[in-house]
Amino acid sequence: RLQGDWSSDVCSSDLNGSMSGHFATAITDPMHARSLAVTDGAGNEIIFCVVDACLIPREVCEAVKDIVAAKTGVKRQGLLISATHTHSAAAMTPAFQSDPDPEYVKALPPRIAAAMIAAHEHLEEAEVGWGFGSDPSQVFNRRWFVKEGQEYENPFGMMTDRARMNPGNVSNGVSVPTGPVDQDVAVLAARSKADGRPLGLLANYSLHYVGGLPAISADYFGVFCGMMTEKLSAADARYSGKPPFVAALSNGTSGNINNANYGLPAKSVRLKADPGARIRGVAESVSNAAVEAWESIAWKSDSAITSEETDLQLVVRKPTEEELVQARKWMEEFPKDKNGNYLERKAIYGRESVKLAEYPDTMPVKLQMHRIGDLTVGAIPCEVFVEIGLELKKTTPATRHFTISLANGYNGYLPTEEHHALGGYETWRARSSYLEVEAASKILAALKEMW
Repeated sequence: RLQGDWSSDVCSSDLNGSMSGHFATAITDPMHARSLAVTDGAGNEIIFCVVDACLIPREVCEAVKDIVAAKTGVKRQGLLISATHTHSAAAMTPAFQSDPDPEYVKALPPRIAAAMIAAHEHLEEAEVGWGFGSDPSQVFNRRWFVKEGQEYENPFGMMTDRARMNPGNVSNGVSVPTGPVDQDVAVLAARSKADGRPLGLLANYSLHYVGGLPAISADYFGVFCGMMTEKLSAADARYSGKPPFVAALSNGTSGNINNANYGLPAKSVRLKADPGARIRGVAESVSNAAVEAWESIAWKSDSAITSEETDLQLVVRKPTEEELVQARKWMEEFPKDKNGNYLERKAIYGRESVKLAEYPDTMPVKLQMHRIGDLTVGAIPCEVFVEIGLELKKTTPATRHFTISLANGYNGYLPTEEHHALGGYETWRARSSYLEVEAASKILAALKEMW
């Protein structure tokens, strides 16, 4: 069954989540690694771990798995580590102009592993089940079609993009969103077979993040977990002396989804006095849907478990020599601020081109497919576009499916080929978006082969 929490210390690392390197001056709430372990008693076990982080590099995930596999004997394909994608976390991997503190990164694997090991060690006879709630109120496609006759310049000096991310409220330059949303709130949960007490749950929702807090924060993912503990009365006094209930909220396929509806006029009142109010509002809404999912669960004590994984080698989109010459010119032409950050996007993406030129020609992308009874759970190490998650939900041979993004590493955004053709931020070549244009199709095919 479960469980373990992990809290980070104050560190000197940059924060991920911005194109400029910056540091937090306060901590709003503790950061955790939350784990849920499930086994079928026949030697098949999955340990899920959701970490309050923006991005987790593959190297950290592999180091964690080395420790967990050696300690527990659980096969590596049964170990799944994912980031929530809070944009208010200390950097674990370089992203734009943010770089991690090496000492912080070095300290992470044993602490994350401790949560997963605790989950394994606290296994007990349980019933497991899954359910799906719905919350359409917090998800909106953030990419909009540029209107005919309108255009804008991207960071590479081109005017050809036909999609624009976060265009602003009721913008005259865009028409309609370029794609759908996924309103599902999925819940995989366990309760004690002996006394029925809630043991833990892993939820999944396809919302990028909320943000707004100028400090270290677990965002709505962390608030959701506390609310679920309360709403399920999982910390009831009658359970004292038992291992504590653990809730975790994983990020679904939210690469092109946020919770700002740009079809509405801008609100006249911003939550400046309480920047956490929006986070709490989203957590309340999503947790209500998760409770509905919990209440719909058909509990079982005999669900079979299978796990498969593969490493898919994909081509890296690298700049040409001509593009590198232009990139270096922009880096020389545009100044830096007092903190050493470029502010001009051409220089920022020029720097990304130079960094990306050092990448190998191909990169391994770790994919997993798990099955628990009649539920399939996929894992992709990218910021996955919602269309990909919906396709997997539509084609699963099981009854239902959900996909965990930012899992087992980080390989940037994963747009479909159609979205690559439209352009826009998520497709712009950088360390945040570097896989080949056909990557989504190849990843979908590989995951379907593991059904």
